Amino acid sequence: MQTPFENNPLLDRLPKHLKQFIKPQDYADYSPINQAVWRYVMRKNVSYLSKVAHESYLYGLKKTGLEIDAIPNMYGMNRILKEIGWAAVAVDGFIPPNAFMEFQAYNVLVIASDIRQLEHIEYTPAPDIIHEGAGHAPIIANPEYAEYLRHFGEIGCKAISSAHDYEMYEAIRLLSILKEAENTPESEIQKAEQKVNDLQNSPVEASEMAQIRNLHWWTVEYGLIGTPENPKIYGAGLLSSIGESAWCMTNNVTKLLYSISAADQSFDITKPQPQLFVTPDFAYLSLVLEEFANKMALRTGGLSGIRKLINSNAIGTIELSTGLQISGVFSKVIEHEGKPIYIQTLGKTALANREKELVGHGTENHKEGFGSPIGKLKGINLAIEDMSPRDLRAYDIYEAETVTLEFEGNIKVTGEIITGSRNLQGEIIIISFKDCTVTHLDTVLFKPEWGIYNMAIGKKIVSAFSGPADVNSFDLIVPLPTTKTIKAAKTEQRTELESLYQNIREIRDGKTTTATLENTFEKVQKNHPKDWLLCIEIVEILEKNKNTVLLEKVLLYLDDLKNKRSEIGHLIDGGLDLIFRKIKA
Repeated sequence: MQTPFENNPLLDRLPKHLKQFIKPQDYADYSPINQAVWRYVMRKNVSYLSKVAHESYLYGLKKTGLEIDAIPNMYGMNRILKEIGWAAVAVDGFIPPNAFMEFQAYNVLVIASDIRQLEHIEYTPAPDIIHEGAGHAPIIANPEYAEYLRHFGEIGCKAISSAHDYEMYEAIRLLSILKEAENTPESEIQKAEQKVNDLQNSPVEASEMAQIRNLHWWTVEYGLIGTPENPKIYGAGLLSSIGESAWCMTNNVTKLLYSISAADQSFDITKPQPQLFVTPDFAYLSLVLEEFANKMALRTGGLSGIRKLINSNAIGTIELSTGLQISGVFSKVIEHEGKPIYIQTLGKTALANREKELVGHGTENHKEGFGSPIGKLKGINLAIEDMSPRDLRAYDIYEAETVTLEFEGNIKVTGEIITGSRNLQGEIIIISFKDCTVTHLDTVLFKPEWGIYNMAIGKKIVSAFSGPADVNSFDLIVPLPTTKTIKAAKTEQRTELESLYQNIREIRDGKTTTATLENTFEKVQKNHPKDWLLCIEIVEILEKNKNTVLLEKVLLYLDDLKNKRSEIGHLIDGGLDLIFRKIKA
């Protein structure tokens, strides 16, 4: 049964380029083993995190209605999240960072609907429903934190990426998939790890997206709150990891005061973190985010902003001082005295104002690119956008006049003015010419035979950011990631084990009798000697029913299993501790 995602009004607002990442949650795909993994992690987390997590966590668990005993379905989550102004969608593993951020800006949680294997019950390198559902969802019940998350997405999706970023994303996605998948040859993992290491160590300047992803990692994913001496957990990666939530509280993990310097601290997504950052409160997170945003091209614009867009080789937008927005793949900038004086896009370009495409200036009108001078006219202090009608008439900037406009930096525009377009404030934002020639020194930038020349008006670039101003201007449907998450293989042995887990689940739910307990235990011993979690669930039922004879047998078996597999001893002890200390989830 596929669980629909169209059940929260927030999802109707999503643009189609985000909807392409959404996949149905096929709840029937969750096996009885998956359900047992969810239950174990949630029981352990509620027990332990009640002591070390921020108070919003337990409150949020109740508020969002997450169940301890069953993996949540998206329909139920959306029905509950709707009450706190959020929604949730299912995706396949990691999605591109800018898309992830943009979902947040729309108040939508992205949830990787797969669930970790039993072998990775403490920590998984791949995103899963435990991490997303049990980690992110409860904390957003805190209004201040929820607003931070939304605003982070709003800022983050405008961060300018680089080609290196996307290559890094694909490499990390592949590595996480291979590490989480069953029986991946070690040689394949080593090859993928080497690719990630090579990219991490390559001498490239960190892009805005790389830096803001660091801030996201050290707050939303792995953040601590309080003081370094007495921190509490709020990061989803810690809240969803029974191993790392305990590890992070030890002296083995350095606790640093959170600051903008975290933007320069990289991370390895496949390993536990050696240091974490502590914020004094949620309000401080927003202060640091604003400090970072003030350094972004989104707010500074200028020559550095247009250069970042050129280096990204992706669709981006510049906004001029008149509010005119130019969206496309920027290919060239001519500069003069540290300022951009001419910009050029390559291929489809759209012009907009206030995020709305201007009529007659979509990609169909600007198929071959768009170029325009930026700045003031040479020798004239008054910018065109600030000129009154009388000023414009005085400088022959008038319909049907043939004029030569010489801009600072030796950009010349000569042609007959057809018309001008204004914004709501009455400022001219575009002047259209026919029979127009545009030059920079001896270089011709536009020829009359190329058609109508539309010149953007703006004395400076006030903003530069990733993506188009109007999302409807471009077809943003992109090829989905080349890698797919790998499902567990269906073998005869695994099918039998899942049937045993299902039997125990039905006994616990009162759907069948306990008569088959001993037979189930015997089959585990004989056919599944590495499994330990099912025996924990058997112990829980036996202890409740006071079946001391079989209980002793199972406990002895678990003791023997701990001796044979020391790496899972603490997991067995943790499960038994929940039962015998009468800790109720």
